[in-house]
Amino acid sequence: MIQFGGQTGWLRTRWKPAAATFALLLLVAVLVLALAPGRHRIAYGPRPAGERPELLLLTSLPIVFPEGFNLDAKASPVLEALQTRYRVVPIGLADRDSLRGHQLLLMIQPRAQPAEVLVQLDQWVRGGGRVVLLADPALQWPSERALGDPIRPPPGFADTGLLGHWGLRLDAPEVLGPASAKRHGLDIRTVSPGRLVSTSSPCRTTGSGLVARCRVGRGEAIVVSDADFIDVQRFDRTNLHLLIAELASLED
Repeated sequence: MIQFGGQTGWLRTRWKPAAATFALLLLVAVLVLALAPGRHRIAYGPRPAGERPELLLLTSLPIVFPEGFNLDAKASPVLEALQTRYRVVPIGLADRDSLRGHQLLLMIQPRAQPAEVLVQLDQWVRGGGRVVLLADPALQWPSERALGDPIRPPPGFADTGLLGHWGLRLDAPEVLGPASAKRHGLDIRTVSPGRLVSTSSPCRTTGSGLVARCRVGRGEAIVVSDADFIDVQRFDRTNLHLLIAELASLED
């Protein structure tokens, strides 16, 4: 009779380190797939009301109030999405008094800020503030207001030197029309976006120039060269995930 006892022991001895090696390789593969760019989607769900940090919001778009000042109008989808994660505090200027004591600011196609206010905004960021700025050089947002109406959102972002001070250049689109980009694993659709170009090392751009992230002193600025992508009347709400993801990335 042939005995296999010795061979069984040999197989067990060899199997243990082989199994451990396989498990380690499997874990590494899972981590690589999870962390690889474009392999995962960032999903940030609602936060309990008591855990929502304050978010300053400065915008010319009809997000907080409807364009016609209709008190019966429902909250905009953009505001609803923001309010699931933040306590939104609208402001009219990004000045020292409005920014004092706050950590996070969202600016969406803001109106031109006075020179002294831009200095105060820059000082706030350099002191540790964090801002997401949607700066559209060719806004296509629909409006019933006539051109030149002070309530109508500005057709182009009024950059009076702030972006250049942070290390960026904002180029207008060469051709108007639909466009797409990838960011955070999301397929973002928009219309007539600009293009951000880094002019100094503290800034890096992604998404074919759609988004730039800059270290500014002890703070950070994320700039998006488009604002139309959050128009859920034109696009679906998937695009809002990009806005939430950019804000959340500044909380890390």
